[in-house]
Amino acid sequence: MFHSPTILLILSAGLMFPGAPGLAKSPKGKAVYGAIAVDRDTKAMGYAYDFKTAQEAKREALKQCGERKCEVLTSFKNGCAAAAHGKGKVMTMTGLTRDEAETKVMRKCGKDCTILAWACTK
Repeated sequence: MFHSPTILLILSAGLMFPGAPGLAKSPKGKAVYGAIAVDRDTKAMGYAYDFKTAQEAKREALKQCGERKCEVLTSFKNGCAAAAHGKGKVMTMTGLTRDEAETKVMRKCGKDCTILAWACTK
């Protein structure tokens, strides 16, 4: 099970090292895909970015989430997504930048929410 600070640390490390194993990059100028998956009960999270297809990104996000009840909450193309949790709900939003995705999800979720995870394609 992941906890919010751990997830953010893992996501930050993953984005700082984009050559991590399992990440399939497309040549510059091509569409690349990402996804965020979560188990709503345990809050376990998985993410993927810079995959050649949406299906590959979703598969990787589910794999990283690792729980039986994980589900893909969002997928995105050439952009970013953020997931937030508050008042017993988990929600996601997408945007062109991390700031945009986080701002949109916090507006939708409300003041008592916290960002669980974010991911961006290059």
